[in-house]
Amino acid sequence: MTMKTTITMKTITRVAGLACLVSNLGCGDTPGNADEVGGTQESSTTQDSGTEVGNETGSGTAESSDSATTTTTATTDATTDATTSDSAESGPQTKFDIGTVPDTGFMNCGGGDSEFSYLWAANSDQGTISKIDTKTVTEVGRYIVRPDSAGSPSRTSVSLSGNVAVANRNGGVTKIYANPDNCEDTNGTPGIQTSNSAAFLAWGQEECVAWHAPFGYQSQRPVAWTRGEFNQGTCQYDNEEVFTSGNNANGHIDILVLDGDDGSVTEMIQIPTGPNTLDDDYFGIYGGAVDGDGNFWGTQLGGERMVKVNRADMSYDIIHTPGYGSWYGMTVDSDGMVWLCSDTVARYDPMTQSWAQASVGGYTGCMADASENGLLWASTGSGVVGVNRDTLQVEKSCPGNGSYGVSIDFEGYVWAVAYGSLATKWDPVTCQSWSYNGLVGAYTYSDMTGYALSNVGTPSG
Repeated sequence: MTMKTTITMKTITRVAGLACLVSNLGCGDTPGNADEVGGTQESSTTQDSGTEVGNETGSGTAESSDSATTTTTATTDATTDATTSDSAESGPQTKFDIGTVPDTGFMNCGGGDSEFSYLWAANSDQGTISKIDTKTVTEVGRYIVRPDSAGSPSRTSVSLSGNVAVANRNGGVTKIYANPDNCEDTNGTPGIQTSNSAAFLAWGQEECVAWHAPFGYQSQRPVAWTRGEFNQGTCQYDNEEVFTSGNNANGHIDILVLDGDDGSVTEMIQIPTGPNTLDDDYFGIYGGAVDGDGNFWGTQLGGERMVKVNRADMSYDIIHTPGYGSWYGMTVDSDGMVWLCSDTVARYDPMTQSWAQASVGGYTGCMADASENGLLWASTGSGVVGVNRDTLQVEKSCPGNGSYGVSIDFEGYVWAVAYGSLATKWDPVTCQSWSYNGLVGAYTYSDMTGYALSNVGTPSG
């Protein structure tokens, strides 16, 4: 089954003050004051934050605050309520090869040790996302991601340049620069004003928000960067794109490609819903990831079909999944295998078009370690399990605090963001853990560090 519809339209709201070209939300001002959010870092076991499956309601609430506006610059030291962790010295001794030559977002041009690594967690109830330093387990920035703060952000995706894109459940995608050196002085105050802690700035004052693309969907969940092309001359990635999907339950589901530089829609297809294609439900596409060729894979919550969008011509294929009916998280690994995760995991081989599955006691999200004999790490709700990617047997179990979304950082540590306030980091060998407890209604289980994209592969027969 193949359908192709190509459109070109501008749907970009420039934070620099340009007019909205296409928007169902308008470009109005939003909360004026920064909201101080406390956070703490804890070692080993802390109290469970109380995760809950099935909390996707399609709505979110934004918190307001009367606290004084906090303005910080790129040269101001980051301040949080968290203490410094020594985890970088006590964890895995072997750093994982990320298989690319990222620019200053992750590495010096030409290779070398990672300069910094961030995990981006969506504070769904607050309408913000948090930037967590994975080495120190501290929050070093927080950002509103829709002009009205009511987008209910969920999935985050990190590009090979280190920048993040976040999809709002209630419509809209926003890009934020990781490196303040890339931010533009646009708000009329000299210097770069940007958050460097759990305190966030008002929309229009924060200058590290690169762009916001508004959409009028009732449900917009997935977001996934493509790899782009590494430019050896500039040590930067060119032609980075963002896949996203939106749904209005009107007989079709939209899958869009956004220009990574400005957020404009460059291509879109509409996949009809119904028998033998995608389910006509509220959520539409629920989870999404790209493979090494830049193709998009999308799954539905509880559905029994998966879609592959071929980036070369925007044609698509509908693939039937095992009759489990409750898939939640998904990822593509370094071998190009597509994984669906819940308490059961399923592995799809695109070359043989075959499935393998096993019950692993999982919960929601998952991500695959790209090192030799690397495991698939999956949430259990109160920790993580490591699953052998060949045999699908559980080889490691690390208990801890609440867990929902799972990610891996560039030193090989395993992370889980709980539904609530907690982000936890585990040593995959010893299961020692460190936690940051300062998030607000957090809900993220996509490629929130960029590790999966850096290692994503293409299957070979």
